[in-house]
Amino acid sequence: MKKIFQAVAAFLLVICMTAQSSQAQLKRFSIGPFVEAGFPTGDFSETNKTGYGIGIGADIKLVAGLTAVGSVSYFYFGGKSYTGPNGNSFDWADVKAIPIRLGLRYNLISILYVKLEGGTVQYAGGDYNGIGGLVAPGVGIRVLGLDVEGKYEAWFKDATRGFWGLKAGYNF
Repeated sequence: MKKIFQAVAAFLLVICMTAQSSQAQLKRFSIGPFVEAGFPTGDFSETNKTGYGIGIGADIKLVAGLTAVGSVSYFYFGGKSYTGPNGNSFDWADVKAIPIRLGLRYNLISILYVKLEGGTVQYAGGDYNGIGGLVAPGVGIRVLGLDVEGKYEAWFKDATRGFWGLKAGYNF
C-alpha cells in the first residue's frame, strides 16, 4: 500500500512539473470535444435517470489565470417509470436538451481551476419544450489538453432541474 501511495505521489509530482514547464507553450485559444454525465438531484431524481451528454467547448485566455470559456452540447435524461399505490403505472417523459454555456475559468494553481458558467438550455422534444436559463459552477483539473471537471448544473424553466455532473474532454 505504501509503495502504491509513493508511486501515485511521484506520478502527480511529475504531472505538476510537466504542466508547470509547459505552461508557456500553451496556446491562447483551444477547442475540443467532451462527454459528460449528469446525476439528477431533488425532484428531478424522482422523475429521471442518469443523463449523458456530448458536446464541444472552446476557451480563450484573457489575462494571467483568467480564461473565457464556452460550450454547446446535447444532453439526454431518460424518464423513470412510476407505479402508484393503486397499481396504476405511467412513465415520466425523457428530457432532451441543448445547453449553451458561457463563463469564466480561473486557475488557482497551474492545473487546478474553478469555473462559473451561465447560459440557456433549449429543450428539444417530448413534454419539455422551450428555452430556459442555466447556471453551472464547477471545479476541475486540466493537464495539457486533458480536462476533467466536477460541477453542479441547474436548469430553470417551469421548475428547477438540477444535477451533479462529471465532464471529461480534450482540447486541441
